This record gives sequence, structure tokens and C-alpha cells, in this order.
Amino acid sequence: MTLISPNWLRSSLFVVLLAVGCSAQAPAPSTAPVSDADRRISNHIRSQYSVPPNVDITLGARKPSDLPGYETLPVTLESGTRKTSIDFLISKDGKTLARLDKVDVSSDPASKIDLTGRPIRGNKDAKVTIINYDDFQCPFCSRMHQTLIKDVLGAYGDKVRIIYKDYPLYQIHPWATHAAVDANCLNQQSTPAYWGFADNVHLNQHEIAGEKRPFSEQLAELDRRAIEQGKKNGVDATKLQACIKAQDETAVKASSKEGDDLGVDSTPTLFINGEKISGAVPPEILTQIIDRALRAEGVAIPAKAPATAESTPTTPPVVLKK
Repeated sequence: MTLISPNWLRSSLFVVLLAVGCSAQAPAPSTAPVSDADRRISNHIRSQYSVPPNVDITLGARKPSDLPGYETLPVTLESGTRKTSIDFLISKDGKTLARLDKVDVSSDPASKIDLTGRPIRGNKDAKVTIINYDDFQCPFCSRMHQTLIKDVLGAYGDKVRIIYKDYPLYQIHPWATHAAVDANCLNQQSTPAYWGFADNVHLNQHEIAGEKRPFSEQLAELDRRAIEQGKKNGVDATKLQACIKAQDETAVKASSKEGDDLGVDSTPTLFINGEKISGAVPPEILTQIIDRALRAEGVAIPAKAPATAESTPTTPPVVLKK
């Protein structure tokens, strides 16, 4: 058992608290009396983990736990219509607050990622797989895309394979889902067409958005680029146009749900042979992780590691919990 740390709470609840903090109306304060012990616990949680003042903290009834000497203490954080609950452990003498995380290590979480039909860049038989939960409108995803395609593939060649999954943050990137659907329409007929479109959109996000361009025109620009990419790769234009017009989001939503189940809450998020990396980390960090994965697979590490791209500084992930 370990005492709960500020880092744990921030990493797992930061997005929830941020969303709660933006709520237009704070919850009405409770009029029920609070014991001195519960007040101390609430004050500790609020202070230690920087819970915003407009988020109400409620301690639930203690329940038996699997750990001798401790009880389970449900803690609810609420503002407006938003609510989340966390189970803490409280010693029976009321002096120690703790948290015990149970993690299933019987399987690799990344093994649950469905890669059926997903386009591959690099060596399809490579022993190191880089899975990227991507958002076509995310600026940090654009930087990561350049790092993966230019630096990583350039240095590791046929020793890695790169696979993208859809995780559009539609609340702040309104055309990201549309772009993902268009990309998937291309992938139904041509893997090179998918990657050509991915390169195009990631490198031209600002041009697609335009300066005060109406949203409908932004979507039309995405479609135009997808159709043009299809022509370059010789896909069936009639089928492509029908797919683009239908805008079936089923596969995109399934990919997003899968990401949620894996704890993805930001873009870009990578899984490198199961190791999770959040944010547009610079090439030298990816180098260390990829090298470690290669060593674990008994694969020789290339003599030349990826060079640091000046255009790819260390950046935080774009975070918005769905």
C-alpha cells in the first residue's frame, strides 16, 4: 500500500476537475453538519491535490475493505451536473488516508487495441509497434506526426511499424472527426492514400482552418483534399465520394471508446510495445523508449538515433476528457 500522491490525482483527475471548474454554476453548499474528522479529511484532499474551490467534496459512508485495519472511504467531487467518485482507504483509527491501486498485470493493456484493417507505415512484420491515438486537428499531433514520419522512420527503418488510431477531441477540434472519417474512407481502398492524406492534413491544419473561414467550408476543404488524394492513388472515385458523403462515424467512435477504456485522455498518446506515452515528446525521448523496446525483443539498435527536430519542442498533450 502506498499513500496517494498529488501526481496520481492530477494525472487521473486533472481533466475531470478542469471540466468541473469550467461549470457555469457551483453546487449549492450542503447544510448537513460535518464532523471534525470529515472536515479534516476534506480539507486535506482539497489542499493537497489542488481541488478547485467551486468543486464540492463529499465523503460517503465507510465500507469494509480487503485490507486489514482499513475501511473504504468513497469521495465524490461534484460541480453542477458533473460528478466523479474515488475510493480512498482510511485507517480504522482515522489517522491515515491512503489509496491502493489494483492493476491487472496478467495481460498487456495495449493487446486489447483492435488493429484490424488499420493502415501500417513501416515494416508490417517489425517487432516494435508504435500505436498513435491521433487527432487530425491537434497541433501537438502535427508535431508528433512529423517526428514519427521524419525522425523515427528515418532512423529505425524496417525495425518499427507505425499504426494510427482515431481519438478526435471534438469538443475543441470541431473538424477532427470529419477528417478521421475521410481518412478511413481512403483507407478502405488504399493504405498509401490514407497516409498521403494524413501527411497533408497534419502539415496544413492552419490552411484548412483558414482565417475566419466558415466551418462548412473547412469541411468542404477536407473533402476536396481527400478526393484529390484518392485521384493520386487511383482509388474508385465513386465509392470514395459516397463514403465521404455518408460520414459514417461508427469506426471513429469505436476507436475513441477503445482509447477511453485504455485510459487515453489526451492527444497524442502513444503505445510503444505496450508502454504508454502521453504528449508530443521530443525525438530523443522516443529514442530511449524505442531502443528499450528493441532490446527487449532482441533486435539490434541502429547506430544512428533520431536527430532532434528544431520544430518539435517538448510540449504538453492536448487534454480534454470525453
